[in-house]
Amino acid sequence: MKPSLHATKLVILGRDGILNEYREGHVIDPAEWVPIPGALESVARLNHAGWHTVVATNQAGIGRGMIDMAVVNAVHARMNQLLLVQGGRLDAVFFCPHTPEDDCDCRKPKPGMMLDIARRYGLDLAQVPMVCDTLRDLLAAQASGCEPHLVLSGRAAAAGDEQVRQMLGQVPGARLHSDLGAFVDFLLQREDNADSSAGSLG
Repeated sequence: MKPSLHATKLVILGRDGILNEYREGHVIDPAEWVPIPGALESVARLNHAGWHTVVATNQAGIGRGMIDMAVVNAVHARMNQLLLVQGGRLDAVFFCPHTPEDDCDCRKPKPGMMLDIARRYGLDLAQVPMVCDTLRDLLAAQASGCEPHLVLSGRAAAAGDEQVRQMLGQVPGARLHSDLGAFVDFLLQREDNADSSAGSLG
């Protein structure tokens, strides 16, 4: 039996603009974390299909002194509570607390957070879809070797069609979806098709 059949099925998600409505300012209070309609249900669908989910998010507000770890933890507690109501869960939240000026290895578009995730789970990132809503995150997916997916539920929603085409053109192989739910539809359908093909060969 192929070892890949036993590998952890994992999806990396951005946070703001993918799970919750994007705010121009930082989310500085748990009440400001407002889920995008259907997003939490989509995570639950992934979980029920055997997929693990983790978040990778830049949180420069920490480095700028605008928010502290207590606030970040409270926001993520609310996120997890709302997910639980929908029957979903996140395995972990990875975040970069640095500002762009810090020139760290973990702030997207650098690949550090994704490489940490790969080490944590012992995965080949080529098998890991990463859901993004910005070119910066698509570039992070590309740099780390993840499978890049762009959704139009966050910052990309404000971009015109030409700008979206340019974003996708800079990251060969990136796929476009209207939102997280559409991405989940794509992923689960692809998995079903692969299972059907394997079954017919067997």
